[in-house]
Amino acid sequence: MCSIIGYKGRQSAAPIIVDSLKRMEYRGYDSVGVAMIKDGSLMVRKGTGKVAEVNQNLGISDMSGLIGIGHTRWATHGGVTDSNAHPHSACKNNIAVVHNGIIENYKELKEELIAQGHVFSSETDSEVIAHLLEIHHGSDVKKTVIQTCKRLRGSYAFVAAFQDGTIAGARYEEPLIIGVGNDGYFVSSDVLGFLQHTDKAIFLDNCDIAVIDNTKMEIFDFDGVPVARPITQVAWELGEADKGKYAQYTLKEINDQRLTIANAARQDKSAMAKFCEILGNAKSVYITGSGTSYHSALIFKQILARFAKVRAETVMSSEAQDGLAAIDSDSVVIAISQSGETADVLAAIKTARAQGAKVLAIVNVTTSSLARSSDCFLSTNCGPEIGVAATKSFTGQLALAYAVTDRLAGGALKAGEQAEFVAAAEKVISMCQPAIEKMAGELSDVNDIYLLGRSAHYPIALEGALKLKELAYVHAEGVAAGELKHGPLALMEKNTLVVMLSPDDATHSDSISNAHEIKARGATVIGISDAKDEIYDHFIEIPHMEQEAFYPIVEVIPLQMLAYYLALAKNADPDYPRNLAKSVTVK
Repeated sequence: MCSIIGYKGRQSAAPIIVDSLKRMEYRGYDSVGVAMIKDGSLMVRKGTGKVAEVNQNLGISDMSGLIGIGHTRWATHGGVTDSNAHPHSACKNNIAVVHNGIIENYKELKEELIAQGHVFSSETDSEVIAHLLEIHHGSDVKKTVIQTCKRLRGSYAFVAAFQDGTIAGARYEEPLIIGVGNDGYFVSSDVLGFLQHTDKAIFLDNCDIAVIDNTKMEIFDFDGVPVARPITQVAWELGEADKGKYAQYTLKEINDQRLTIANAARQDKSAMAKFCEILGNAKSVYITGSGTSYHSALIFKQILARFAKVRAETVMSSEAQDGLAAIDSDSVVIAISQSGETADVLAAIKTARAQGAKVLAIVNVTTSSLARSSDCFLSTNCGPEIGVAATKSFTGQLALAYAVTDRLAGGALKAGEQAEFVAAAEKVISMCQPAIEKMAGELSDVNDIYLLGRSAHYPIALEGALKLKELAYVHAEGVAAGELKHGPLALMEKNTLVVMLSPDDATHSDSISNAHEIKARGATVIGISDAKDEIYDHFIEIPHMEQEAFYPIVEVIPLQMLAYYLALAKNADPDYPRNLAKSVTVK
């Protein structure tokens, strides 16, 4: 989940690298570091904190040279310290490495290296890569990297800068992309790392190594066999990765839903037809995802059954080893992921592939590993989502789920134009923000929140709870309202805060009954509904939906806002919540 970047070209490297790291900081923001090569010397500056802070303290962007590598860290092995920050170098200080992933056999490698006299300066697993490169380093960087990769076990992408000015990158189960510019080459974990300089990208495959020296760039596999990878033109608009007039990316991305929900409906007709044909012909359907994407899967399952009469099972990607045990060649697995690089999701589709199943994907990053390894994919068309907590990508996933279900159901869902919930989303964004901001200020001392919903509202209760945990550091729990009397009612007392998802649909009456049961125990109730009721202590109004299946896409937006404004009220940074990163590329 760290961000890595390398640059070799004709421009000053340090400012480019620092700017790239700022754009990729959502992948990790515990610490920052840059290594530069100039006149045969290796210079490293690194420290804990965010990019702007560390750059201000250490003057990283002022470092000179045309060749460099950089890193922002999300800590896995070792605490958040200056010494654990990347880049790492070895004993001779002639090679520097930045790494994303986990080296599973680092302990045995470290013991072996120490026995050979190597001295380590960090607690990280990543440092073993630098020492292995140093051991194997000779006149041929290609052989050096191959021999190093053959000693590593785990998942990784790394970029190394050598004293002679060569940079090299290798990947195994983690993303690594070459940016091909007019003035040089980039090696990055994310296209956002170089998109402001070039839209030409080479997506390295698993077990690829790239070496860029003073004359050429070569790509070969772990056996040293040259391979050809095509140059892809990346289509994202860089401007969408800017906060614009908003104070935080998260607020911008909540407001972006005015447009992105409609954008999700604009699909390539042939891709939509192929996606639905594969899904419609499947004997068994499984939907998998992690975190927010799993909540999308739960709703997708419900509407497929209700409208298209397609029975699907949902599987948390982290539980795929058992959850997908029964799949076969007649099965289809739908994988949902914003980044398309989530380690658990990629492992799940690897399991599915091994058992002969077809893989469909719903992604936001169309050049991701998931998109490229699926039989067919659809894009949420949200543009870059920088805030760590998923917002617009979630509603984009729901909009796509509605569109696919509607096609399979012959238009029964009436989601073809999606006009109703697009208009409703615009309305709820416009009318709810002031009231929710005020409410969040009044609730800033709350430490426990329960969110209740029935049917399709239960996954939204789970999603709302996740947002509150991620952004506001509040203990929040999504509860199936029908299970209230089977345990959760024991937690209801004075000063308990409960959010009821109770729109005016088939679940409304029972939800109101639950609200009375909760209120009788002294709890405070927030109602999110299109029907006001005296039982609510606070009321957040959402538009009425003629198609009740569309309520989830509308009612989740006030929960996103509540989490955002509650984070501000608690002096938390909603864009960069503690201990989390956007793209979970390690298990």
